[in-house]
Amino acid sequence: MKNVLKVLLIAAVAGLAFICYRSIMDPIEFSNVRAEREKEIVARLIDIRTAQIEYRNNHEGAYADNFDSLIDFLKTAKMPIILKEGELDDAQLERGLTEEKALAMIKKAEKTGKWGEVDKEGLRGFRRDTSWIALLDTIYPKTFVADSLSYVPYGNGAQFELLTSCDTTKSGSAQYLFEARTPYEAYLKDVNKQELANLIYQMKKMDRYCGLKVGDVENPNNNAGNWE
Repeated sequence: MKNVLKVLLIAAVAGLAFICYRSIMDPIEFSNVRAEREKEIVARLIDIRTAQIEYRNNHEGAYADNFDSLIDFLKTAKMPIILKEGELDDAQLERGLTEEKALAMIKKAEKTGKWGEVDKEGLRGFRRDTSWIALLDTIYPKTFVADSLSYVPYGNGAQFELLTSCDTTKSGSAQYLFEARTPYEAYLKDVNKQELANLIYQMKKMDRYCGLKVGDVENPNNNAGNWE
């Protein structure tokens, strides 16, 4: 009987030790996994922000309200690259010469074959040539895949939620806002359900969004992320 009690006591002590160990390690392990995953998710949200800013610059201030439109824009948009040769000096600028006037003068000479005015202004060799390159090649690395933009890393197929809004400022102009977000459950539900519940509870107590997001459709924040 004594031996049985000893075995039970040892088992109880071992069980308590394991419980204490897990109570210490579970939060640490959860935090480590969360940090590792959120690093990639933040990077994806920054990519979304970059795409939305470029979209806005090409759509009169409005943001894309769905990923299909945003991704199609990224795949097809081009941006100008201006090759510059020659600069106007102070004397030319003081005479009222501008780049537009100089280019018009050169264009006229090319059509008529009369270069006297161009030579008088010292514009030989002055050029401004515009070429167009794919937007993707300028704002993202070569490894970037546009079709992956909407998917949450570690989300098992989950996609970011994309929201937009338009309000009117006091001056009467339109104020466009966007928000891209994903909840903790989308990328942490397979780690530790209790720790996830604890995290969500803490965020709700602080009245904060339970996940990661960039931008805000209710409170303008200059497209900041809630990790910044």
